[in-house]
Amino acid sequence: MTSANSILTGKVALVTGASSGIGETTAAALAAAGAKVAVAARRADRLEALVARIEKAGGVALAIEADIAKAGDITAMVDKVVSEWGRLDILVNNAGVMLLAPAAEADLDDWRRMIELNLIGLMATTKTALPHLKASKGHVVNVSSVAGRVANPGATGYAATKFGVVAFSESLRREVYADKVRVTVIEPGLVRTELGDHITNAQSKAGLEHRLATMEALTAEDIANAIFYAVSQPPRVNVNEILIRPTDQER
Repeated sequence: MTSANSILTGKVALVTGASSGIGETTAAALAAAGAKVAVAARRADRLEALVARIEKAGGVALAIEADIAKAGDITAMVDKVVSEWGRLDILVNNAGVMLLAPAAEADLDDWRRMIELNLIGLMATTKTALPHLKASKGHVVNVSSVAGRVANPGATGYAATKFGVVAFSESLRREVYADKVRVTVIEPGLVRTELGDHITNAQSKAGLEHRLATMEALTAEDIANAIFYAVSQPPRVNVNEILIRPTDQER
């Protein structure tokens, strides 16, 4: 990928949900492009392994164990990044869960968990980081989903949170454009990651597994490439949205 250069040298990035999948791959891509990268998630062992891999490749990284659903963890996470490196230029809000189920069968705790993590956690992280991003004329990247554009049956709670991410991102962009802060929302279609592993509804989980078996899904690197494209543009360019589906995905 084209990130094997120094285009982001001098930049500091924070990537949430970085212990696997899109977050992990994005963090490695940003580090390969010269950014110092703080990687945050709940699984500290995976974060340490990622940091070791980045450092072995010549990059600079910092592991931060944090639960984005907890306000105290968010504050401590952002403070640690700024304390360590003095600034924050790129925030990638990637942490999230996908707990699919039809509305009639949905577990309310699953809905609450998605709202707290996918939406409130993302919003709170952005709010906490915003003063630093204004100071650096930085960039917010929010990972939403095609489910933030197309509300399919069986994804009621998940789609509600992802539509929320898209709305928040556009409202935020209009609030901070005069501060030269860029806002990008990334909307992946079907991606082969661990996201579906936590689905509690058996029928929904089987449906996702069937789709993965019958379609050439996107990879985490495909999404990392899209994020890298957005953050590597000149300051005058704000890539507002990237909707990225597998070629053979209809909706």
